[in-house]
Amino acid sequence: MTSGVYFIQISDYTETKKINDASLTLLKEIESENKIKFEKELPIKVHFGEKGNTTFIKPENYVSIINYLKTKTNPFYCETNVLYKGERTFSKTHMKIAKEHGFTQLPIIIADGDHGENYEEIKINKKHFKECKIGKIIANSKQLIVIAHFKGHMLAGFGGAIKQLGMGCASRGGKLAMHAQSKPILNPLSCKKCNTCVQHCPTNACIISTIPHIDYSKCIGCATCIAVCPHDAIKINWASTTPKSFNEKLAEYALGATTNKDGTRKKIIFINFVFNITKNCDCHGHPDKIVAKDIGILASNDPVALDKACIDLIRKNEDKKIFGGDNQLTYGEKIGLGTTNYNLIKLT
Repeated sequence: MTSGVYFIQISDYTETKKINDASLTLLKEIESENKIKFEKELPIKVHFGEKGNTTFIKPENYVSIINYLKTKTNPFYCETNVLYKGERTFSKTHMKIAKEHGFTQLPIIIADGDHGENYEEIKINKKHFKECKIGKIIANSKQLIVIAHFKGHMLAGFGGAIKQLGMGCASRGGKLAMHAQSKPILNPLSCKKCNTCVQHCPTNACIISTIPHIDYSKCIGCATCIAVCPHDAIKINWASTTPKSFNEKLAEYALGATTNKDGTRKKIIFINFVFNITKNCDCHGHPDKIVAKDIGILASNDPVALDKACIDLIRKNEDKKIFGGDNQLTYGEKIGLGTTNYNLIKLT
């Protein structure tokens, strides 16, 4: 099996008009090749960038795509809240930072609700997960457009279409499950016994007694307590997180995000913007160093082939193996997410 990956080379991120023209050309190519008829409502999965980050892909680069889609469907920006503490932890502040970063062309929907409570469990029956907790709006949509900024990632090696699917479409509980053992830990020495976690826990698993703790027989790993604790007393258990297991879990969640509730696969157009290639992801709330030259834009209906083509082009351009994380690709291929065999089709 070989998947087509379309590529338009642009060597300078500041060429906004070229980027807009190229992204629209690629979108139309995938639409035509796959005979896609857009549904009435269409989520566009993007990353708004954390507060203080300066290298996320700016929304002015999406104008041509958005204007075109508005003639065919009702598009909206779609995201999920993050697991860590920051501006994107809750829906209100998440949407506020999105608008401050210029994402005002479309309505914004946070797919998993304010605390990660809105999700569907999608069955995949793989090694790490039998089911994936996917943000409800995404899980209930038959189509997606997934726009990813291809760059590095401290744990995954790199982040592209697969990470945008797996981490980006997971509810807060799904993010917790990928990062660790799917159960948070409560530090009794940091706990101020304010009962905020008790008030928000859906299963009464937070026990604020003489020694505050979490009842793991009740905990469902939704991670709401991590988000709401005002004293940072509840955190991720990083003990079992390794790059290998993380990438396998990421690929499994990506598969979950591409799967409908009836087991069929969604029709998804993937577009990777390979500019501002930094060592870390856009969740870092500060300016990051550029570590590779701009490449251009690539698109496909196969996230594995797309990410493989991106990493190959970057390594060829830099003449070295920049970024690790290749098992994202090999494991993704193993579980049926896509193929590492691709045909790179250059367009102008």
